[in-house]
Amino acid sequence: MEMKELKDLEYIKKQSVQYLNILKPTGNKSCNVEVKVLNYSELGCLITNTLKLCIMALENENHKNPSIDVRLVLEQALHLFPTDEMELLDIINEMLVEE
Repeated sequence: MEMKELKDLEYIKKQSVQYLNILKPTGNKSCNVEVKVLNYSELGCLITNTLKLCIMALENENHKNPSIDVRLVLEQALHLFPTDEMELLDIINEMLVEE
């Protein structure tokens, strides 16, 4: 490589450390993104509003507006769903029912 190309590459590497910080590599060719919410209620609102968006997009499908990728939005909503926490609620509920 020429000297200018090496300098450009080093510059890009330095800038990437500062600016490319949203995606967190997982090591298996995919990345994680952190979604910050205040509590489970806000997470629930985020999930339900995402699902409502998909419903509206599907209802308006007759207008052939391809601006919303419903499959992608639903896939992300599925990833947001707190499955482990729901299992914990089941355990707590079983304990309360037994008493």
